[in-house]
Amino acid sequence: MLQQEIRVALRDPRAKARNYVFVLLDQFTMLCFACSIECLRIANRMAGKTLYTWQLAGENGETAVCSNGTAFKLDIGLDEIGREDVILLCGGIDVQKATTRRLVNWLRREARRGTTIGGLCTASHSLAAAGLLDGKKATIHWENQDSFAEEFEAVTLTKSVFVMDGNRWTTAGGTSSIDLMLKIIATDHGEELAGTVADQLIYSSIRTDQDTPRLSIPTRIGVRHPKLSQVIQMMEQNLEEPISPAILAEDVGMSTRQLERLWRATS
Repeated sequence: MLQQEIRVALRDPRAKARNYVFVLLDQFTMLCFACSIECLRIANRMAGKTLYTWQLAGENGETAVCSNGTAFKLDIGLDEIGREDVILLCGGIDVQKATTRRLVNWLRREARRGTTIGGLCTASHSLAAAGLLDGKKATIHWENQDSFAEEFEAVTLTKSVFVMDGNRWTTAGGTSSIDLMLKIIATDHGEELAGTVADQLIYSSIRTDQDTPRLSIPTRIGVRHPKLSQVIQMMEQNLEEPISPAILAEDVGMSTRQLERLWRATS
């Protein structure tokens, strides 16, 4: 396979491999974890050397179960980690319950040692509960935005795909972990390697911390009627040259009167 022969020019070929400790919270989302660890694995493969290593950690030190029921064998418990290691918490369903007192105390202890700590998907809640995001910018999955903003007023919550504020990193869930890891790889070893990893993932639209998640019309504004959603999409695509209600109605197979009634019923 041609791609297996690729060897990119690394920013510092002598750089020591950096270790990532993935803390798998109870009922964590597999997607955020898989997206992150696969980026590191592919970076190693494309570079032809071990740039990154990783360990799986969890509160019981034995196994962690994600939201789809798959169990993972853990390497360590909530132990003291290496001074140069990076902690990435993987969150998911019912993160409030998964954010135990023991976890919070461990996070605070590691933070005092200057450790870089990130929260993937809903795990931003755990970081905030430990006080690690006070005075910082952060993001979280869109379903948790309102409750997070209400509970953690000292955190500047954004709707960015990911946020890197000093040594505190957060993501908005889903595939946003890919964007964060590609940013890290580019910073550590150059844009060429990050681009090669993205190509391996068939990930052509790399997002930055200035981007926000693109949600569907029904999710964004609460419209569930398929024809009305289609009309709103058409309107969004023609903001500079608005389409008349009559044409919009005709394009979705409705009368103008029907469209107006439907619009009033959902507003």
